Order: sequence, then C-alpha cells, then structure tokens
Amino acid sequence: MTQEKNISANNGYLMLFTSLFLLFGGIYLLFSYENAWFTILIFTAIFIFPGFILVNPNGSRVLLLFGKYVGTIKQNGFFWVNPFYTKKKISLRASNFDSERLKVNDKIGNPIMISTILVWRVTDTYKAAFDVDNYENFVRVQTDAAVRKLASMYPYDNFADDGHDEDITLRSSVNEVSEALEKEVQERLAMAGIEVLEARIGYLAYAQEIANAMLKRQQATAIVAARHKIVEGAVSMVEMAIDALSKKEIVHLDEERKAAMVSNLMVILCGDKEASPVVNTGTLNH
Repeated sequence: MTQEKNISANNGYLMLFTSLFLLFGGIYLLFSYENAWFTILIFTAIFIFPGFILVNPNGSRVLLLFGKYVGTIKQNGFFWVNPFYTKKKISLRASNFDSERLKVNDKIGNPIMISTILVWRVTDTYKAAFDVDNYENFVRVQTDAAVRKLASMYPYDNFADDGHDEDITLRSSVNEVSEALEKEVQERLAMAGIEVLEARIGYLAYAQEIANAMLKRQQATAIVAARHKIVEGAVSMVEMAIDALSKKEIVHLDEERKAAMVSNLMVILCGDKEASPVVNTGTLNH
C-alpha cells in the first residue's frame, strides 16, 4: 500500500452495548453459578474496549496492524475497530504557521529580514504519516527553505540608478511574490500530502546594519523625484507666463528681461522658502 485508503468502521454504539452486556452478564453468571468458564465473557468485554475510537469533524485516524497500513477513517463519529490496530490521529483542519524572521540576502546581496504566513492542511494521510518523519516539523523546515530561496530571486526594492531595474520586487509586487512563494512551498510539501491554501510575506524589512542607510537612500530618491516634478511644473508655468504676457502685449520683454524674469520665477517656484519681494524703481542696468 503506497497511497491513502479510506475505510469504514463498525458502529461504536452497537459494540459498546455488546461489550457492556458481556461484562455485566459475565459478572452476574460468574457469581450466580460460580463457574469459572463465565470469566471468558468478562475477558471478551475487556478485549473489546481498546477498539473504540472517536473521530471528530475534520479529523482522521490512520490504522495499522502490526506495522501494516490498513486504511484511514475520515468519517466523524464513534466507531469500533480491531483492538490490535495501532491508531494514529491526524488532523485535517486548516492550520496557520507564522515562521520566524529570517536574515537572508536578496537578489542584489542586501541583507533583509523576512518571514512568511502559511495556511495549510493535510489532504493525504498516508503521505503525512509515512512519507515524512514528522509532517508538522517538515512544514516548518521546508517553508523556511522556500522563503530563503524566494528572497534570493527578487530584490527588496527597485533602484534604477544603480542598474538594478527590476519589474518584480519583494516590497512592491505583493501578489506576484505571494504566488511565487505559494508555488514554491506547494512543490516542497506535496510529498507530505499537504495542500497549501495561502502563502504570503508576513514581515519584510532591511537588516538592522543597513536599515538607516537604505532609509536615507529612499528619502533621497523621493526628494529627487519630487524636485524633478517641481522643476517640470515651474518650467511650464514660466513658459505660460511669458507667452501670456507676449500675447496680451502687457509689457515688451527683450531677451535680457526675459532671462531675468525666468531666473526670478524659477527661484520663487523651486525654492523651499517663500520669496521676499524687492521693488526695483530703476532699470535693470542702473
């Protein structure tokens, strides 16, 4: 037997009634007739008792007879099986696993801290019980290995300025990274008869030794991007202002005055502080 086999067991309530009938009947007959042969009924009842099992909803019992796999009971209820069976309990409920924060290197070599949240359940009790030593520990170890591999496949963030312009990153591509992680973990846990319901990144950050430096880099990138937008907007506004003055013939501007106006407007629009107006009562040359 190399695969799961679902079996049905005897009704536990009927066997319970039978065992109690044999027990009390044997005791009554033993004391009434004082015949030692009636002790057979008592021993038979005692022999029946170890065969009772209770299977809760979304639970299962794997049965073995002297090391040989007999089958799995997945139907919930009260049952009776051969008392010589070894009964191993395996839960079929969905389980959560929150891994420890691992320190690994991303694709470009930056040390990061990462953890994952995994939702899984057993679908094949034979593989979970016999193909791996401890399926719960197997889930933990293989999940950690999958997270380490995933972190080495993608960069933490996208930095186009240093030649690492990636479409998928650990920080921004949540859906893509989760799909890749789920696929990787499922391939590793399939041999244990385990189905992965969900796998996603639970924690992600730069390692402590580079966290401050990378934060400054992110801030600098944000500042440069903001300045770029400010300059683009300022140039458009200056161009619009000069065109409007020329069309409405409010004032005639030669090249020198245009240059001075452009300089003043750019300082005002791109500066961090409010400009202090200065009234010029003379000319540009005096």
